[in-house]
Parts: sequence; C-alpha cells; structure tokens
Amino acid sequence: MAERIGFIGLGIMGKPMAKNLLKAGYEVTVYDIVGEPVEELVTDGAQRAASNKEVAANCEKIITMVPDSAESEMAILGPDGVLEGARSGSIVIDMSSIAPLVSQKIAAECAKKGVEMLDAPVSGGEVGAINAALAIMVGGKQEVFDKCLDVMKTVGSNVVLTGDIGAGGITKLANQIIVAANIEALSEAFVLAQKAGVDPEKVFNAIRGGLAGSTVMEAKGPMMLDRNFQAGFRIRLHQKDLRNVLQTGQELNVPLPVTALVQQMLGALINDGEGDADHSAILHHLEGMAKVEVKRGG
Repeated sequence: MAERIGFIGLGIMGKPMAKNLLKAGYEVTVYDIVGEPVEELVTDGAQRAASNKEVAANCEKIITMVPDSAESEMAILGPDGVLEGARSGSIVIDMSSIAPLVSQKIAAECAKKGVEMLDAPVSGGEVGAINAALAIMVGGKQEVFDKCLDVMKTVGSNVVLTGDIGAGGITKLANQIIVAANIEALSEAFVLAQKAGVDPEKVFNAIRGGLAGSTVMEAKGPMMLDRNFQAGFRIRLHQKDLRNVLQTGQELNVPLPVTALVQQMLGALINDGEGDADHSAILHHLEGMAKVEVKRGG
C-alpha cells in the first residue's frame, strides 16, 4: 500500500507540490480553505478532507504550506487543527515560511502529544514547485528528518538538515535576504543602464557570466526585460518574509540595514497595489524614482 501523506495549503506553491506527490505514487489527502484547488487535486486522484483535523486523522505525515506564522499556528494548533487529529508518532512537516520562534512554539505543543515536527521552508518559487526542484531547508531531529527524506525529495531537489527546530526558518530567512538584495541590485543596474542609454539586455548578457552572475539574475533578469511580472513569488509574501527577518534580527541584536531598506520598498509597492506582482517588480520602485522604464533595446 502506498504511504498516505496529508497536504494542507494548496496555493501557488502547495498545489504543484501536492501534485508531485500524487505523481510519485503517494496517497494524498488534501485540505484548503479555498475550494477550487481542492477540486483540482481530487480530480487528479487526491482524497478530500473537510478540515485540518481530518487530514491528520487519516495520515501519519502531514505537510502544511500556508502563508505566515498565524496561519501555521491556526492550521496546526487551532480548532479542528492538525494536532486535534494527529496521533502519537505522527509527523508534521511545516513547509511554510514563518518566524523561527513560532516554529519552536508549535513544535513544543506537538511534543506534548507525542507528535514530531520538522520546520522545512522552501525556496524556488512556482517554477521550482512545478518541477520538483525546490531547495528545502530543514530544522528538527535527525531521525525524524531521515523518516521524511524520501517525501521531501519528491518535491525538492536539494534537501538539507540545517539544525534543530527553527534552524530551517533561520536558513530560509538568510535565503530571502540574499534573494531580495539581488533583485534590488539588479533593478538598480538595469535602471542605471537604461538612463545612460545602454541596452539593459546587452548589459545582462555581458555580466551574467562574471562574478555578478547568479541564479537570481538568470531567473529575474529576463522577466524584467520582458516586463513580465506575473507572480512566481508575490511581493506581499517576500515583504512578509523580510518582516520576519527584521523581527528575528531585532531579537538577536543583529543590524540588517539593506534588508530593512528593501523591505520598505516592498511595502511601498504593496501600497501602490502591486502586492500580488512577482517580486521582480521591485524594478518598478527604482524606475519610479529615476523616471525611466527599462526595456529591451535601451
């Protein structure tokens, strides 16, 4: 019999992740507060659950993929939550990007019922989720990690245990600092080139193979040049992640000046109605300040 996996949260990342589990032969039970993705997954062969509690009651491994700390707490610890349905020995794999201290709080509550937990946030955006090529940063016990490794490898290509509970979240926050700063720097470079009358596409092709080249540049540069800001990872979610970065930095007395600046840029874009655009639309903020629009051909 195929292993049964619960999956809670079928958004832009969760839905393709759950589909990849189905393709790999797992029996997947799904729940989301939005009905449409549930119907789509059921059509693909998943089992429907009426609540987070019901998912946990039917599966020993339960993946949660929700937007932020409050949603993770509600899905796992709240009324009709995972912990109400989970049995001793069950494992919660929270793949949401949330505050590390919240992960530790949730894990402590799970432990009271004999339920294990991994915090396992991901990076790679919608494309990575669709292609099962996510980077997965995991915090938790080695033995629990080992039990869940095959499941996580079904949705990700790089799965690393980085430490105890909360370490996965810290690693994801570090990732989000670097991604945000890269996108902002690329935006500045393109705006400078455009204002100087130099074709940004030629600048991109000239520098991509040098030290400035990066996975972020390869993913986001063409989107900027095509002016394609359809969300692979939404501005409002990256702004949330950077808020968690800054809160964690404050708790640890770590100054994060560049992160703070980019977080404010993302907040301004949300105020401009661009919260659901791809985070490559940081470019718009720089264009607005320079009064120029980046385009192919200079």
